[in-house]
Amino acid sequence: MKLIWKVALLSIGFTAALAQSNQPISLVNERVRVIWKNTPNGWSIGQVAVRKGNQWVSLATPSGENTLLYATEKPPEKPETTFTSITGEEFPGPKYHYQQVQWAESTNPVSLNTAGQAVHFFPKEARRTGNNSLTFRQETDAATISTEWAFDPKFPSDIIVKQTVTPKRDGYFSLASPTLASTAEQNLAWATVPGYFQGNKLQPNFALAYAYGHGIPSLPVVYRERCASTLCPMVSTKNGITLSIIPEPGLSRDPWARDKPTQTDWNIGLSHMNRKAQLSPTLYYPVLGEPKSSLKTGEPMSYTFRYSLTDGGWFKALNHAVYDIYQFKETLALRQSKQSLTDRIEKMHHYLTDPKTSLWNIEEFEGKKLGAQSYLGGVVGSNKDAMKNSDYGAMWMLANATHDPLLTKNVLPYAENFKLAQQETGNSFFKGAPEGQYYLAKSKKFVEEWGEVVEPIGLTYYTMLDIGNMLLFEPTNTELKERLRLGADRLLTWQKPDGRWAVAYDRPTEQEVFKDIQDLRPTFYGLIVAYRILKDPKYLTAARKGADWFLKNAIETGSFLGVCGDARYAPDFATGQSAQALLDLFDLTNDARYRNAAITAAKIYTTSIYTHPIANHNPKTVNGIPREDWEISQTGLSFEHGGIFGSATRLGPIQLCSHAGMFIRMYQLTKEPIFADMARSGAIGRDAFVEPKTSVASYYWDRMNKGSGPYPHHAWWQIGWLTDYLMAEAELRSGGKIVFPRGFVTPKVGPHQTYGFGAGTIYGQPASLLIQEGLVQSGSPVIDYILARSADQKKLYVILLNNRAQATKTTVKLTPATIQKTSKAARWLPTNQAISADNIALDLPGFGQTVLEVDLQ
Repeated sequence: MKLIWKVALLSIGFTAALAQSNQPISLVNERVRVIWKNTPNGWSIGQVAVRKGNQWVSLATPSGENTLLYATEKPPEKPETTFTSITGEEFPGPKYHYQQVQWAESTNPVSLNTAGQAVHFFPKEARRTGNNSLTFRQETDAATISTEWAFDPKFPSDIIVKQTVTPKRDGYFSLASPTLASTAEQNLAWATVPGYFQGNKLQPNFALAYAYGHGIPSLPVVYRERCASTLCPMVSTKNGITLSIIPEPGLSRDPWARDKPTQTDWNIGLSHMNRKAQLSPTLYYPVLGEPKSSLKTGEPMSYTFRYSLTDGGWFKALNHAVYDIYQFKETLALRQSKQSLTDRIEKMHHYLTDPKTSLWNIEEFEGKKLGAQSYLGGVVGSNKDAMKNSDYGAMWMLANATHDPLLTKNVLPYAENFKLAQQETGNSFFKGAPEGQYYLAKSKKFVEEWGEVVEPIGLTYYTMLDIGNMLLFEPTNTELKERLRLGADRLLTWQKPDGRWAVAYDRPTEQEVFKDIQDLRPTFYGLIVAYRILKDPKYLTAARKGADWFLKNAIETGSFLGVCGDARYAPDFATGQSAQALLDLFDLTNDARYRNAAITAAKIYTTSIYTHPIANHNPKTVNGIPREDWEISQTGLSFEHGGIFGSATRLGPIQLCSHAGMFIRMYQLTKEPIFADMARSGAIGRDAFVEPKTSVASYYWDRMNKGSGPYPHHAWWQIGWLTDYLMAEAELRSGGKIVFPRGFVTPKVGPHQTYGFGAGTIYGQPASLLIQEGLVQSGSPVIDYILARSADQKKLYVILLNNRAQATKTTVKLTPATIQKTSKAARWLPTNQAISADNIALDLPGFGQTVLEVDLQ
């Protein structure tokens, strides 16, 4: 403490004369110490130290170097460099036309940080402007640059910096944030630009690092904000300090500025490196060549950001950016549902039992009638005749909970035939695997999404998960059990000695393909299904072997692979699915390694959730409809796939929040608020994206409320994730007193799980899940409910959830005549306080819950 005050006192009273002084100047408070020294090259930083506990920890390589980028003409937009995969082919390859535009714009000179002239300097002039604020100034041939530094009085670990450039000539200008300190690779613990990559080591192959995030890019690339989930590039050191840089809110693009999408506007550049390729989080503003970078002589331009020096790891630093700077808690409080999630499920039930709205088809194939929904997205070989089923667990759950013959008779038998026909049963290399996700009705064949490939994870999804979820409801179905065994044995055959699987096999040659990437996906989960259903210990042994490889190669390194073939497997929602897969394996083994790895995966998946820009009440117009900004905000929504390859680059995030239930479970496990807040922010108040006639949400953010579009099967996934979210909330809010057995995760889109195949318990009483439209009428759409019936059918349980941050007072009415309307007909649980079952007054705190037990006639 004496040293702190000595340095601070030396700093007080300095004026502009400091520019000629040899004495150091500093910014010092109780958390951070930054000391500059005057050298022949200018004012450089001699020390950056952070208080960690009772000690001061110094960053190894302080700097203080500034960078100005300048160009007389707009930089070229087309790439001038090509790159190859680790197997030598030009990347990404000609058949991935969805990725060609993204790859081209991501490898042009601005993105690769080679555009323009870079002027590096240590400022020549310095002056103190307050007790804890400094200003530096530099004259260059192209411009004058001034930089103001000051501590944030509210967050003492943050230094707020304002930079101003005043051009001396017309041209394009971009300022890079000064390099506070850099980190050598041997001192690196973690680096991330959230939404693009994370990892603990540099990756020499540029394609692997840049397109997949399998290691840290070794080039100082500049990322766009459109897929930066949280605007906070950061580098963590092995001595437990994280340096991050956070642009001032409002500096980045607004994805819907007024009345149309502005998702692709590029206002800021984010990087894990400075222009010299030193590991140091860096912000670029404006982006060179973008409209705001075109400046006239004498026209000043300023921007503000903050350095944050955290005495901990990247997740602590991320929480600071999310909550303290980008006000995530406050934006969650804005969310108000106009239609309850329960009502959406009930309305989608009608949508899915109407063949016209759901595009349900029944086709003859090899003597069987197959049922599936039309799929009008891209499928190789499709002539607008592709058919697909999505969430078999949600199908069987809805049918079992409603007992609706339109499902039990008109949908399930034909969907089961589809699943049986989809699987290869002949004695071949692919025996047990699916022939493809899609059925082409005109050519009468099953195909994969993007070519003649067969993926082991496709076997996990479309054989093991679908059949496994069906068997939870039909445990005596011997044919399905045999089919499950065929799939499990094929996974065993394909598993490599170290526990991993190939990404895919070429169908015609049976040779492994995509050797430039590894199967960093939860393929092992198929064997978890096999073990739970078939009870053979060899499947659990193999699942653990696969998971152990995954822990070392994916979880520890931050490297993941996606499951969308048309995106060349860019990392996606399979990362979140990995967290639930590992939790399920922990439940079977009680091995703490899997639980801890699941938590790590879930923490990483928080960087797939948008937390900016800050939502507010500003008026917007969407397709002629007045909206407030919070209604269409991206905050709380997840990617299909982010990064430079992802659909989010143009279409924005998605409404399919499969991770919501898993995040609630993670909050229950870890007590980290970010999990619950992100789950709720994604789930509630999303009415602007729900098609009013069907209650089906659009998939991509930029489609707003246009419904399912070419993806009618997504309604099943929506029923699945909404149910999983509500059930997870009920368990959390009851303190574990409301528990229903969970099945297996859904194929492809994330970690939500199946319910309704077995009785749960509500405050110790056995009960089965029930869906009965119209039984409960709530006076407020922010009230959701879950229904269950006792085993003897004599009691009805109504779990009422307040799904908003504010307290809610309303009434609830139970309508069917089968419910007794006497003063003793209903009780609140667990108090058993008797109430009238006619009009029930409800008073719930924010995100509160209560349970009603009703006697039935």
